[in-house]
Formats: sequence, structure tokens, C-alpha cells
Amino acid sequence: MNWDSVETVIAIVGLAAITLVSRAFFMIPERELPLPDWLKRGLKYAPLAALTAVIAPELLMTQGRFIHTVVDARLPAVVCAVGYYFWRRDILGTIVVGMAIYLPLHIGLGW
Repeated sequence: MNWDSVETVIAIVGLAAITLVSRAFFMIPERELPLPDWLKRGLKYAPLAALTAVIAPELLMTQGRFIHTVVDARLPAVVCAVGYYFWRRDILGTIVVGMAIYLPLHIGLGW
């Protein structure tokens, strides 16, 4: 076994251990851990922050650089999808409207 294989195995085992401990951390204590009120309030925004961190780069960047043109199919698709969401408050419809705008512009016009 060469050194690269050993390092790979160590990395996989270490990452698995870290994942196991971090996911089981809240199940290990016998009683509920007290959290400060400021932390409870902050955790309400964690899903929105995570979603923004995933979506924003996809919308604003291409190949690691900011887009410098408005001729990008993602921009009108996002505007229409967001408008639909605030109009109807329907997630599935938001996805359908966004894709209905995006696909013809991207595939049909090559944006």
C-alpha cells in the first residue's frame, strides 16, 4: 500500500468520525441542552442563510466569475419566479415558472 492510499484511508476515517460526532452531538446528553435565547433566535435564520449561500453563487456567477451581462437566462427566470412566489406563495409553481422562463431562453436563444 503506497502513501497516497494510506492518507486517503486516514482522511475517510477521520471525516466519518467527525460526521458521526457532529450529528450525534445533540443525542448524547440525557437531558436537553439549554441554549441562550439569542442563539435560538439566530438558529431560525440558519435554513434561509444556507439556501442563500447555495443559490446566490449559482445565480450571480458562471465559471467562478460574476456575470457581466444582462443577457443571461437565469436573471429573467429568477425575477419571474420571485414575482410568482410573492403573488401566490406556491413553491412548486415558483419552480415551474422559473424553469418555463429559463429553458426557452437558455436552450432556444442560447443565453
